Amino acid sequence: MTGACLLAGRVAALVPAAGSGTRLGRGPKAFVEVAGLSLLERSVRALAPHVDEVIVALPAGMELPAGLPARAVEGGDTRQASVLKLLRATDADYVLIHDAARPFLSEEVIHALREAIPETGAATVALPVADTLVRQSAAGDWGEPTAREGLWAVQTPQGFRRELLLAAHQQAERDGYAATDDAGLVARLGVRVRLVPGDARLFKVTTPGDLLLAEALAAAEDRR
Repeated sequence: MTGACLLAGRVAALVPAAGSGTRLGRGPKAFVEVAGLSLLERSVRALAPHVDEVIVALPAGMELPAGLPARAVEGGDTRQASVLKLLRATDADYVLIHDAARPFLSEEVIHALREAIPETGAATVALPVADTLVRQSAAGDWGEPTAREGLWAVQTPQGFRRELLLAAHQQAERDGYAATDDAGLVARLGVRVRLVPGDARLFKVTTPGDLLLAEALAAAEDRR
């Protein structure tokens, strides 16, 4: 494992990969291949050198590809439920939560995230919003513009003290509260979440168009 000096304690990478991938339309999204490797394989192999263990939440009845440096648990009905299962499957001091559908993860991003976690116990990779933002009108047209200054698009990985994130998930479970990501659950407890500059290559493969872009990027990245 490299970069171990940045966090004092064991670090686990947790990958919720139990989604159905309905928008992509090619079966469980984590197992969709890009240039000969699945999204899951690319994500796990990017994480493994920088953590003590990788644990993946999979759909019921599915197994990890042979030789992948990870172990698996059965996922939940939602991403949030899968992450809670993953948290309960490790006793690591810190966890990095990463979506398998963001396969182009660099070691520079991982190191920056690890370095940011100790300050508050919570950090996430994100990018400043560069596009013009508008609210759709009632008629479906151009509506009220929204200032983009200070707005960030949240990516993964996100990093936390395990006990902090576990407490956030347990509180959300008690309250029946759902969030789109783990940093939102921690922020809900009043904890500051550090923003770490991310990478445009960390886009999420969700649609067929994203898959085409991933194929092109993989061809360039794999030649390095």
